[in-house]
Amino acid sequence: MAQRGPHFYETSVDYEEDRRGVAFSPGLPDLAFSAPPEFNGDPGYWTPEHFYVLAAETCLMATFVAIAEHSDLPVLAYSSTAKGKLEWIDGEGYRFTGIEIRAKVHIEKEADREKALRVLEKAEKGCLVARSMAAPVTAVPDIIVSAAETA
Repeated sequence: MAQRGPHFYETSVDYEEDRRGVAFSPGLPDLAFSAPPEFNGDPGYWTPEHFYVLAAETCLMATFVAIAEHSDLPVLAYSSTAKGKLEWIDGEGYRFTGIEIRAKVHIEKEADREKALRVLEKAEKGCLVARSMAAPVTAVPDIIVSAAETA
């Protein structure tokens, strides 16, 4: 069970050149990043925009798995893809206006389909990163029952 905070997460960055840098955090691997190519960065690097979308996506997965465990929902596999929409807003500048996460959940039994949908809905509402973002985060479920159950 999570302990009540506050909790702190430390990071640091070093600028290298041409809008590229390296991110660090104690005990974690270094992570090279750049501004996105559309903002004069180098292609082939993670960008702050990727990190933003990824933060929502990874939080949804972690929250889903935790709720599934507490709900006695056997999950065979979980994978997802996410797409964040960055738009120019007059008077504000660029901002994310939405993130859509397509969550693929593999379960053992058809009887657990509704439970899996409820758990994903709870995870969507409970993801602390998504709740902290101004852009709405939407989970789109794809529940897949194991081949053994459907055969």
